[in-house]
Amino acid sequence: MALRWSPSLSLLLFLLLIALSSSALNLRRFTGCAVREFTFMAKKPGCGGLHVTTDACWGRCETWEVRPVGTRQDSVSIIVFVLLSVGQKPIVDPPYIESFQRVCTYNESRLVTVRLPHCLRGVDPTYTFPSALRCECGLCLTRTTECETTV
Repeated sequence: MALRWSPSLSLLLFLLLIALSSSALNLRRFTGCAVREFTFMAKKPGCGGLHVTTDACWGRCETWEVRPVGTRQDSVSIIVFVLLSVGQKPIVDPPYIESFQRVCTYNESRLVTVRLPHCLRGVDPTYTFPSALRCECGLCLTRTTECETTV
């Protein structure tokens, strides 16, 4: 049976081409949090490193700041500048700005343990790390997550 070219086949091929070419763009525009495969070097003092592939949380979450009614940025900056210039730490009634900083973080995880190679005598070769089962946009909890970042 020969395949006949038709307008509907052209449309199907066009849509397939668009879907394949836009997948990279979708990741750049993605807002939210998802489980994604991640590879890192597991290491600790006294042992060799081991490349480990696991599931981690990845994404971009909406964050925002709200300035209370009647507060101007200029007045806050002037108050802080004057206090700092006379050697005092600024004591201000919080919040001049209320922040809602959400990060992509683990909602549910399980612990995975691997054995590191070439450990020195007396060094425990086990290395334990979390593997993401579910992720969400939420507050960064320092007891489970490294919340600081460098640019």
